[in-house]
Amino acid sequence: MTGFGLLRGGVELYSWLGSCYVLLMRAIVVRHYKTLLNASDQILGWGDAPRVKGWRADVARVEAILQKHAIEFDAIYSSALERARQTAMFYARQRGIPVIHDIAELNEVNYGLLYRKSKKWVANNIPQHKKDPDFVYPDGESFRQMQQRSSRYLEFLAGKYPQQTILLVVHAGVIRGLVSYFLGLDYAAELKRKISHRYIGEFVFEGADCVRYDEIGKPSGFVSDGVIEIPWVQAAASLTVAPAYDKKAL
Repeated sequence: MTGFGLLRGGVELYSWLGSCYVLLMRAIVVRHYKTLLNASDQILGWGDAPRVKGWRADVARVEAILQKHAIEFDAIYSSALERARQTAMFYARQRGIPVIHDIAELNEVNYGLLYRKSKKWVANNIPQHKKDPDFVYPDGESFRQMQQRSSRYLEFLAGKYPQQTILLVVHAGVIRGLVSYFLGLDYAAELKRKISHRYIGEFVFEGADCVRYDEIGKPSGFVSDGVIEIPWVQAAASLTVAPAYDKKAL
């Protein structure tokens, strides 16, 4: 008998195979606060920019949803970029968590020389932009390289925190890469999916395998465009899934 259990409110995550229980890990993934360059449709990548005036509305909404579902964290990770670090510090302060782990492997794609270029200019002058995941940006990297480093790091965290819940504060590009990788989607087709600053993704791992994915914040383009249905459950296993989150609470 194979099964899967997920208790809301944060306590036990487990699966069972016969009489053997396997502990699961849960990663809650959110996006950083909105910056002035986000608001003006300019390229960020590894660069940074000041927050918009209304930045607190997004993070407060995310925090309210996390509190409603009684989701607490054993550790908080962010990218090494300031917009993600500062957002992670906001969530850490709400919980009295003294340390956040800022990790370069979780950084947004490195757009290199395109920093601060308008997205319209990039679309008109770089035909491979958000079409070819293997295109390497001048003095930067490719989306595939970003996806590989970030997904491998999340696999590492899944092994480090069995039966625990962690928060990752990252970037829209990283989120697209993680969802595409762990759900087995065609990456090239997913490079333009919308990811809100109020997105909240839940990845549940058994070992290094993502066995369940859900969203409890503002739906991503993966959901609103009909690419996936949530909760998504790994097709290879016969899983008994806990009830989905109450979407009326969003």
